[in-house]
Amino acid sequence: MSTAPVIHLRHSSTVLPIVGSEQRVPTVFGEWLDVANFDHGASTPALLAVADAVERATTTYSSVHRGKGWNSRVSSALYEAARAEVATFVGAREDDEVIFTRNTTDSFNLLARALPRDTTVIVFETEHHATLLPWPARNTVRLPVPASVADAEALLRTGLKETAHLRGPRLVVLNGASNVTGEYWPLDRLVPIARRAGARIALDAAQLAPHAPLDLAALDVDWIAFSGHKLYAPYGAGVLAGRRDWLDKAAPYLSGGGATAGVTTQGTTWQTGPARHEAGSPNVLGAIALAAACATLREHRRLVTHREEDLTERLVAGLRAIDGVETFSIFGEDHDRAPVVSFVIDGLEPGLVSAALSAEHAIAVRDGKFCAHLLVDALLEDAGVEARSAVRVSAGLANTDEHIERLLAAVESLATRGPRAAYHVVEGEGWVPVDDPRDLSVTLPW
Repeated sequence: MSTAPVIHLRHSSTVLPIVGSEQRVPTVFGEWLDVANFDHGASTPALLAVADAVERATTTYSSVHRGKGWNSRVSSALYEAARAEVATFVGAREDDEVIFTRNTTDSFNLLARALPRDTTVIVFETEHHATLLPWPARNTVRLPVPASVADAEALLRTGLKETAHLRGPRLVVLNGASNVTGEYWPLDRLVPIARRAGARIALDAAQLAPHAPLDLAALDVDWIAFSGHKLYAPYGAGVLAGRRDWLDKAAPYLSGGGATAGVTTQGTTWQTGPARHEAGSPNVLGAIALAAACATLREHRRLVTHREEDLTERLVAGLRAIDGVETFSIFGEDHDRAPVVSFVIDGLEPGLVSAALSAEHAIAVRDGKFCAHLLVDALLEDAGVEARSAVRVSAGLANTDEHIERLLAAVESLATRGPRAAYHVVEGEGWVPVDDPRDLSVTLPW
């Protein structure tokens, strides 16, 4: 019997994975600089190993699962091999299943649709909107932003105690790493509290997966969700992995072909397993990209961790050393974190800071509330700053040592002297340079 070819990733475990190619862009002063991409927390560029895997899989791309042609058989084999690779990446248990989705938001909306009737959901207000908003409002308990690890424990205990009398199961939704501060959530302290109360646990690993190993069994959680576009696989795929019982009993997330076991005039019989919630033609290349990223990061995890620890230390220490810069934390300044830092500069609106870093220094950051409005509002209020939003620096494999030095020098210059160019607010765009000599027209890639 013929078998599908295996995608072999072209990389070495002794060097860091390579991300994309160097891109030079103009500043408002006419210089051309290498882009310093400090917006990994929003979306990462593709690893070369990922882009390579997608390019090779494209040569045999076809519809999956029901086609008898050679390319369809190859694509089907690759799609299911991608599922197995992701299962290994998350430490899936024997009875767990891996469902391909579009992203973390899609994954948690799927899980929310699968909750048994009368399920009570307990979630902290610190969460990204993808994790905070999908649950039925009438059955959701929101816990306030904690002031410390001990406070988070106390809040969770209280939430569980106050819902103990309710009928139906309970689901505690936790975060692996904050997309605002980068801090790793104390799962080793919170998961046992939920377990002792008999609750199930769903983990948002969107910001955790790029920076730390995942293991459903070791973490003792029921479901885990993350996105390819934050894992160096920006090809439109995400994952919900974990227990199958609620998922197999729920109505299909989408109704359509692939989710059906049979359709007659009397009714429809639905599949069980991942196919139940993957109706329609799936994102085969996105799944392959995600699997390639998982395989690459798993192989290079030690080197990636070492590099990111260095990035984090330099970013945090460097920003905190600049007069007029305020950085933020949920659990305290010494708490472990990924290379993500949010800050404000005294007297400068965060949108202006973001615009100046880009236009004057070719540095890409993000400003706003990062789809975590309740957390950002609480952090700003606790710090007593006038700003109504913040600037976020999120580093990763696309960053060099020169990028770090350029960022810190640019922030210090802004804090000391302000922007060098003049800026104004344009409706729909925010802060932009008043006189921008750059040609900002877009060349279509097709």
